[in-house]
Amino acid sequence: MTTQLQAAREGQITQEIKYVAEIESVDTAKLCDAVASGRVVIPTNRLHLERNLKPAGIGRMLSTKINANIGASSLRSGIEQEIEKMHSAISVGADAVMDLSTGENLDEIRQRLLEACPVPFGTVPIYQVIEGRGVEDIDHATILEVVSKQAQQGVDFFTIHAGLLREHLPLVEKRVAGIVSRGGALTAKWMLEHGLQNPMYELFDELCDIMVQYDVCFSLGDGLRPGCIADATDEAQIAELRTLGELVQRAREKGCQVMVEGPGHVPYDQIKYNMEIEEEICDGAPFYVLGPIVTDIAPGYDHITSAIGGTAAAYYGASFLCYVTPREHLGLPDADDVRAGVVASKIAAHAADVGRGMPGVAERDSRLSKARAELNWENHLSESLDPQTARAMHEAACKEIGEDEIDKADYCTMCGRQWCSVRINRDIRQNEEQTKID
Repeated sequence: MTTQLQAAREGQITQEIKYVAEIESVDTAKLCDAVASGRVVIPTNRLHLERNLKPAGIGRMLSTKINANIGASSLRSGIEQEIEKMHSAISVGADAVMDLSTGENLDEIRQRLLEACPVPFGTVPIYQVIEGRGVEDIDHATILEVVSKQAQQGVDFFTIHAGLLREHLPLVEKRVAGIVSRGGALTAKWMLEHGLQNPMYELFDELCDIMVQYDVCFSLGDGLRPGCIADATDEAQIAELRTLGELVQRAREKGCQVMVEGPGHVPYDQIKYNMEIEEEICDGAPFYVLGPIVTDIAPGYDHITSAIGGTAAAYYGASFLCYVTPREHLGLPDADDVRAGVVASKIAAHAADVGRGMPGVAERDSRLSKARAELNWENHLSESLDPQTARAMHEAACKEIGEDEIDKADYCTMCGRQWCSVRINRDIRQNEEQTKID
């Protein structure tokens, strides 16, 4: 058995490459070349693929993808709530899902989610490594055991915080927010406790051996991602990124697919540089960014700050956006928060793809605009990114003006009939057409 990367290097066009090429409307041979170079990844654990996985490609030649994080905690939520959140995310267009559950019953939660998940599914194995044990009790064997078990369950991509090294820790001292990544903080604590190098870095070849067996894709974690805009693009972040660039090459040499995770909180003016430096250091490996969040002052609205940053990131170089929900920094999101986060990120991804001139991307905008100009409410709503919300808002407006059916209103429900520019414009066009006929 070979990975997507190994197959593509041999010129073998897999069924997964054919599938992605068809749904993305790209040339199959070009996509195969991009997979072979590592500039596109198709996270497809063979065991998940045999069940219900619909492959998705991640890379700059393809449309920008969205990931939704879900996950129970020891304080809140459970399996059924997480399944609901996953369905909510996928229903509005999440291209991938990550289970970040902590606490008890992690194997059962992961298995149930995987069985119901038709999109690429990721985890952060260190969360289970720490389950039921202190940092001082974690050893190399435990890490490999957990990674192997999750691969055998069918997980498609792993966040592995292998780039945070002991020598990077002094670089964090000047930071405002320190280490905000859970995986990064746990890894740093382990190194300080044991006085040893990052075990994921030390075990990297062994991790590759496990992942290549199932074709699990690396998502190299940024344990030193900035947690506030004051810490963005600092020496610690860039030092870790350089180690990630080394690990990209090592993973590829072992036949593993690999993408790289990035910031975090980044001021708008630094986003372009962050995208460009990752491209250079990590040899074009797909960049997977959290947000980025462009300001720290918007708790409750960070899906918006994230969408602003995500649009710029996807325009300048990111291939994969991790959504942020309104409850970021405040608590565990519920299904409604998940939905809002995915929609905001999908808007960002689509806006960036339109700006990049991706073939066919703006066709949906054109169809919606045509329906809007024709006051065709049914098509207007069905072409929207979130038809459920758009329909509910429009139906409520129709009821206020006494129209029970949405297609009966021949004017914009915001302005009223007399002042509706859309209706007036339509009347003008109809008069012009009649004049031509006469």
